[in-house]
Parts: sequence; C-alpha cells; structure tokens
Amino acid sequence: MSYINKDGKTSAWRKMVIRQQVSEVIANNQIVTTLTKAKETKRHVDKIITLAKKNTLASRRDAAAILLDTSISTKDQLLKKLFNDLQKKYKTRNGGYTRILKLGKRKGDNVEEAILQLV
Repeated sequence: MSYINKDGKTSAWRKMVIRQQVSEVIANNQIVTTLTKAKETKRHVDKIITLAKKNTLASRRDAAAILLDTSISTKDQLLKKLFNDLQKKYKTRNGGYTRILKLGKRKGDNVEEAILQLV
C-alpha cells in the first residue's frame, strides 16, 4: 500500500480504510476520495470482482473477509450483489472493472481528488 504510507498511520488503519472504501464502491457503484486512496482501492476492488467471477465457496469466503457493513447495506447484501449482479455484469470482461476520474485539487488542503467508479 505504497500510495497511502504516511507517518503516524499504522497498517491496521490503512487496511481498514481500504476495506471501507471497497465496500462503499460495491454498495454505491462510485465514491469520491483522494487520488492516492482511489489508486490503492482500485486494485482491491478489481481483485474482489475477480473473486466473484470464480464463484466458489472459497472465493465467497475470501470476499466476505474483506467486505464490511456500510451505511446503506449489510455485508450479506453486498455479497449477494457482488456474486449475483456484478459477477454476471463482468462475466466476459477480462479486468478493468473500475475507472478513476480526476476532479482537481480540494480547496481545504490542496490534495488531488478523484471519483472511483465501476465501469
């Protein structure tokens, strides 16, 4: 996770941020975040969709270990969406399930913002 390595941030913090953002992307189909977090989260979203395409019990358990409850859906609802809807949507696609759109600099701290969305 070289994109979000900062002094004072532990690996547990980084893993939890990634897990939260992966869950939010699956729940809402897009999120607005910083460019560096979006680049790191993109890798994990693509990996979890590839797990869904395998559609085995082991891949379902691996996906369940990554996903978290969000404000609009539970972990079980996210798993159903991932393995029922997104699996069918990306069945014939060989990677590249997400895209990053740059928004420009944030006014408060001048950090680059981006939208991470499912294609």
